[in-house]
Amino acid sequence: MMNRIEKETFRPEETFALAKELAEQATGGEVICLDGDLGVGKTVFAQGFGAGLGIREPMASPTFTILKEYHTGRLVLYHFDVYRIGSEDEMEEIGFYEMAGNPEGVALIEWSSLIAGIIPEDAIHVNIMKDPEKGFDYRKIVIE
Repeated sequence: MMNRIEKETFRPEETFALAKELAEQATGGEVICLDGDLGVGKTVFAQGFGAGLGIREPMASPTFTILKEYHTGRLVLYHFDVYRIGSEDEMEEIGFYEMAGNPEGVALIEWSSLIAGIIPEDAIHVNIMKDPEKGFDYRKIVIE
């Protein structure tokens, strides 16, 4: 079990670098739950995570498609954005259970709190928070 990590970042590049470092430690089968308000940098984190897996193609949040798969890194990245998901049952229809825990890939789930009932117990939770008093680009990132 991973220990709780709290990190403050002051630029998007630092958030990207933290996610890249986390991905470099991935061995396959991880489920990474990514939560935070709109505009906190979940997509920047996802892009850094992809870079850490060796994915070179551009990554955007799959808001309207729910799932985007990347097969060009050392592990497959299943990038979910469940902001517009109707129900946890809908996740089964798109193959969530086959992808979550797949030893040849990593599932990265933006807005995972919306499907909390089907998240594996051993998932890694990443919460990104803003604090405008500390600066526009300030983020507190908690990983547990």
